Amino acid sequence: MKRAERDLSRFREIVRGRIKKDLRKYMSQGELIGRQGQRYVSIPMPQIDIPQFRYGAKQAGGVGQGDGDVGDPIAQGDGQQGAGQAGAEPGQHILEVDISIEELAQILGEELQLPNIQPKGKKNLISEKDKYSGIRRTGPNSLRHFKRTYREALRRQIASGEYDINNPLVVPIPEDMRYRSWKETLMPESNAVIIYMMDVSGSMGSEQKELVRMTAFWIETWLRSQYKSIEIRYIVHDAAAKEVDQQTFYHIREGGGTKISSAYKLCNRLIDERYPASEWNIYPFHFSDGDNWGGGDTRECVELLKRELLPKVNLFCYGQVRSLYGSGRFAHDLEEYLRGDDRIVIAEIADRDDIYDAIRAFLGKGR
Repeated sequence: MKRAERDLSRFREIVRGRIKKDLRKYMSQGELIGRQGQRYVSIPMPQIDIPQFRYGAKQAGGVGQGDGDVGDPIAQGDGQQGAGQAGAEPGQHILEVDISIEELAQILGEELQLPNIQPKGKKNLISEKDKYSGIRRTGPNSLRHFKRTYREALRRQIASGEYDINNPLVVPIPEDMRYRSWKETLMPESNAVIIYMMDVSGSMGSEQKELVRMTAFWIETWLRSQYKSIEIRYIVHDAAAKEVDQQTFYHIREGGGTKISSAYKLCNRLIDERYPASEWNIYPFHFSDGDNWGGGDTRECVELLKRELLPKVNLFCYGQVRSLYGSGRFAHDLEEYLRGDDRIVIAEIADRDDIYDAIRAFLGKGR
């Protein structure tokens, strides 16, 4: 049994190494999200062969069995009609490996060298926890405290004169047994909210939304490993903004122009009404192709960020995706007007290969 456990552990280390090596590739594969379960995700691992025995049926015959004499040639089998020639290349063996979301987050953090997040302020929920904090004389063997039991037995033998320094054998008796005890304590648990905002104007197509969906998967994988509780809210906008559910967020088809300030105003109202900054770790992520309606709205966005949003959030992240019409100036304008403010992170996501670098930029500050 121990050998089987060692072999399984070694195999999982091989899997971890392969995932870390090819992490950029996995981060650009949208089908990985479709393999996600409640606590696990299935990752296709090519060219990892697991040796195994395959047994045939008894007395089923085969090469070297049946009628014939030593030295007779083996027939080539029945002739079959067919086209083409036998292939010369080996097939690719795909093995799907289930890995927990927690372990995937650990691999992500190790490979991208992400620092653990330090919760901001007093944003905590209070819950009851059982904490082993005392010693008692009765209890199950699974909670027996070896050191305290030994100490009681040693003290008793010394006090009674039974302890022999030349033969220091300490044998506990039932009166010496000590066990761990627990009590319920109130423990703070950090909680957070992710607020996704996405431009759904006419210039944002299905490919751009897929880039957002893939980026969001890795954002959530990491943040869920850092917080006990995560809530997620979704806002879409063109010239006006509205809150929607997850399904609508990724599949809605809108048209018209773009007014980014409408999303920032709704995000700010959502924070004030449901997620006060004194109680929550707040992470707004906005995705757009960067085309905004006139310079006046961009200036309004900058003022909303400076006066309202940035003082309330742990981090504000803007990802600019490239659409069929190219990319607008919004990312450039934010960098110009908010240069040096480490509460905002800006990343450009031109294609799937850029997701790796965007995630490292968004999550690399440890905020």
